[in-house]
Amino acid sequence: MSIIYHENSKTFHLHNDSISYLMTVMSNGHMGQLYFGKKIRDKEDFSYLLETCERPMTSYLYENDRTFSLEHIRQEYPVFGTTDYRQPAVDIRQQNGSRILDFKYQGHTITKGKPALKGLPATYTESEEEAETLILSLKDETSGVCAELFYTIFCQGGILTRSVRFCNQGKAPVQLERAMSLSLDLPDRNYEWLQLSGCWARECHIHRRNLEPGVQSIGSMRGNSSHEHNPFLVLKREDTSERQGEAIGFSLIYSGNFRIQAEVDAHETLRILAGIDPETFSWKLDRDESFQTPEAVMVYTDQGLNHMSQTFHKLYQKRLARGYWRDRVRPILNNNWEATYFDFTEERLVEIAAKAKECGVELFVLDDGWFGARSSDKAGLGDWTANPERLPRGIQGLSEKIEDLGLKFGLWFEPEMVNKDSDFYRDHPDWIIATPDRPASHGRYQYVLDFSRKEVVSAIYQQMSKILRESKISYIKWDMNRSITECYSAALPPDRQGEVYHRYILGVYDLYERLTKEFPEVLFESCASGGGRFDPGMLYYAPQGWVSDNSDAIERLKIQYGTSMCYPVSSMGAHVSVTPNHQVFRNTPLHTRANVAYFGTFGYELDLNKLTEEELEEVKEQIAFMKQYRNVLQFGTFYRLKSPFEGNETVWMAVSQDQKTALVGWYRTLNCVNASYTRVRLEGLNPQYCYRNKNTGLCHYGDELMHAGLITSDDTAGQVPADALPPSDFESRIYVLEVDEP
Repeated sequence: MSIIYHENSKTFHLHNDSISYLMTVMSNGHMGQLYFGKKIRDKEDFSYLLETCERPMTSYLYENDRTFSLEHIRQEYPVFGTTDYRQPAVDIRQQNGSRILDFKYQGHTITKGKPALKGLPATYTESEEEAETLILSLKDETSGVCAELFYTIFCQGGILTRSVRFCNQGKAPVQLERAMSLSLDLPDRNYEWLQLSGCWARECHIHRRNLEPGVQSIGSMRGNSSHEHNPFLVLKREDTSERQGEAIGFSLIYSGNFRIQAEVDAHETLRILAGIDPETFSWKLDRDESFQTPEAVMVYTDQGLNHMSQTFHKLYQKRLARGYWRDRVRPILNNNWEATYFDFTEERLVEIAAKAKECGVELFVLDDGWFGARSSDKAGLGDWTANPERLPRGIQGLSEKIEDLGLKFGLWFEPEMVNKDSDFYRDHPDWIIATPDRPASHGRYQYVLDFSRKEVVSAIYQQMSKILRESKISYIKWDMNRSITECYSAALPPDRQGEVYHRYILGVYDLYERLTKEFPEVLFESCASGGGRFDPGMLYYAPQGWVSDNSDAIERLKIQYGTSMCYPVSSMGAHVSVTPNHQVFRNTPLHTRANVAYFGTFGYELDLNKLTEEELEEVKEQIAFMKQYRNVLQFGTFYRLKSPFEGNETVWMAVSQDQKTALVGWYRTLNCVNASYTRVRLEGLNPQYCYRNKNTGLCHYGDELMHAGLITSDDTAGQVPADALPPSDFESRIYVLEVDEP
């Protein structure tokens, strides 16, 4: 790993064992982009990569030079209005109304390690040797605004992180209207665009499209990263598959409004921008004030999509998630929500928990309905004190009862929201986000608290921390069930209303930071009606998230498969729920529900007392299996082998770090008749190890399983024998492959 500056050519070369990133100071003082891709040998001058020529209908910077136009040059952090007509990375409205900028190189620093971002989540290092950081200093002399471009390259893998810090060193305030975290100009558009999109209950479905001239984008203007589009994008070559080929992944470590876009110009150049959504953002920079953008992560690979995903998994698992639970296997839990909804008593909860303990569950979670006047979703939010009719001894008493059973206790909060039917709202009606003289929309009968105000965040913190101090709580499920409308803060002046969305997210991060710092051993799980805020920003504070409110195993195949493009298995909340499923009313075998949920944090979303004795024995076996293999499932290397978006079968697998254990999840959506023989080629095994297939008792070398394949044929191949148990729809199996120890 090294960051090299060649003084004579004014060229920077960032490289490690996998990648090179090249840029240069151009003749106008701006930064030009030369190359990003597979590692190349360093040399003094790469200036030939900056191509210029004369083109018709082009504007030029210099009086006697008809070749240097920013419209046709690849740049590092482009501006609009001085010969570049493409969308810019930055837009600053100055006091005279002008938006013209001229950010020229002033100098640079190269440091070991990686600086933290104030008030924002970001990747980190634990030693200086893990990464190096380049900080480019740019300045627009007319306005006095300075920009610092941060580039961190890690010692291993195709990882480069980007962010920008602005500081107003001028004499007058300016308005920052656009401040993207990342801009990357690529020399061609021959990529396929891959995004993770959907909506509530079908999050993170994979969608592909070709890049065409013009602008295409994903984003959110909801105040949260959203169910609709995850802040993640892949550019892949046409021939790139899971196992081979070039791809670049872009991920934004941010939980609010965002945009990731591609612009293809008339000459096939491709510009990628990623950062805070500019349509809903404006930030007033007074003299000597600064603004820090969120961090964006780029990952390059020439070894296929699996390799790209594994790079993200390792980075986010070990250098984005933090704290006590980062490296620990997650407790197996039982959540009462789908078992009781709002209809419960303390006795009923203890009864459910006792059966869960009998089956081997380790954590019981009380979901919505325990506080204030909460008997439906129309009341109670904001009053974080236990309802004495349901919990006569409060959360403290219930938590002690649960711990006396030998279980840990977890609790649900939705701290960012309030119902009008609550004491909190009646005491502070001006503490919601609402526009004066306009109707306030509701979502699920609730309103969004103005977390851009420190006093609001502090008031919620006082309530939550009091409960956590007084009770035996090991886990918090942090929900967020509606997006922002009528965005306006009563505490900010008119010229700062464009800051509310971002300040809101900073308030959320602040509350998370305060609580995780005071209660470091509490496991936080983020939730936003499922995947409405499943993003890297949340992983910094909560190492796992509820992937989707849709707990149906078959629907979860697509959701978890898509989510794995960027996020590690250890971050995915996945539970076994009742049938018929409460979202899609599908009847799915109990073993399939577990076989899908194994590849996640694992738990149960039902009342185990309502199962048959036969089903309870199966649950006990499932829990014992998960305890035996959860380190491999949650922290092993994950491979996608067959996609649910492309056929009737889904296959994925996890391999232990020592390559001695592999678990293969095989799933078939619909049953077949007189079907073909099937097998799947495995990945990640040691070719010289001999693996025993615990399903068959047979041993196979790793190279055999990776090249000849694992046989997955069953009785559907041919006519089903009369004495066989007929296979069903929604069938699944887990293949356990282990090296026999001497």
